Amino acid sequence: MINAILFAILLIILTVPFFVKAIEDNIEYFLFVMGIIAVTVSGAMSLDLLSHILKNHLLYIITAAVFISGFLFETFKNKIKEFVKSILKHMSLKIFVFILIVVLGLTSSIITAIVASLVLVEIVHILPIHHKDKVVITVIACLSIGLGAALTPVGEPLSTLVISALKKDFFYLLRTIGIYIVPTIFVMGILGAFYVNRFTDNAKPKKEEEYFKEEEMEIRQIENIKFIVIRSIKIFIFLLALELLSAGFKPLVDNYVMHMNVRLLYWANMISAVLDNATLAAAEISPAMDPEHIRAILMGLLISGGMLIPGNIPNIISAGKLEIKSKEWAKIGIPISMAVLVVCYIFVFI
Repeated sequence: MINAILFAILLIILTVPFFVKAIEDNIEYFLFVMGIIAVTVSGAMSLDLLSHILKNHLLYIITAAVFISGFLFETFKNKIKEFVKSILKHMSLKIFVFILIVVLGLTSSIITAIVASLVLVEIVHILPIHHKDKVVITVIACLSIGLGAALTPVGEPLSTLVISALKKDFFYLLRTIGIYIVPTIFVMGILGAFYVNRFTDNAKPKKEEEYFKEEEMEIRQIENIKFIVIRSIKIFIFLLALELLSAGFKPLVDNYVMHMNVRLLYWANMISAVLDNATLAAAEISPAMDPEHIRAILMGLLISGGMLIPGNIPNIISAGKLEIKSKEWAKIGIPISMAVLVVCYIFVFI
């Protein structure tokens, strides 16, 4: 009975935001409420759980990073804009986007996914393209960052937990899944460059100066102290919601996901599109597993994390700062991630 209710809650989370605009506009509060319901239904609600969540330093680090970066952008936005304009005078937009996606993807395992995504949004914010085109570039770049960050235990919580659970060395994940991740990052860069090229060729864009002028009002409206504070609070609530959801859905993971054949588990890990992939990895990874099982589990989790906004930290930060809606993200994230999942499945299992 409990599992059936949890499945129903999961279905609501996956569908309702796409059909109810009020919920889509307030997705953080919606997920927070659903998280409370999930932990209540599963019986996971307790003072120990709340204490564990509130002691998670990552919640405060990410929130503080978002607030500080927003404040710095407000202070230095004109200089950043001039810097980007200067680069684009000597480099085509498609090459710039390719370099941005690839460099952030490859370096995120060292500078962390948080820093990489903060750099991404501040640059994308002022690119001379429309909002819908920024969404596409951001989704592609966040998938690149999410994949790249997993190559070392420094990059993100998932890789830290996996290395700790397996008791492996610093470069274990680079050796194990790097052969799949590094080429995928370059493919994401090419995809972003191809999209910008298509946009440039077919959409007859305005001059860059006109775009920058057009963006000034949007930047002025979004990047002020009031919006920075509100956005930081929303991201904190979003992170709390993911912690609650992960705890609430643990019975589903324990009863169904953990006992699956590795090939089915690869696809079942698409659940990481709405649940914390670090928590799922901690539940699924075991030192007794062979490298093939570990490789399949991690690739399924990492790729699926690009599908929806709750999928990973870069998505949450970028969507919050660039005002990207759930429907906008899913329209791009789901087809791209599914295509990558299919290709990766062929290379891993066939």
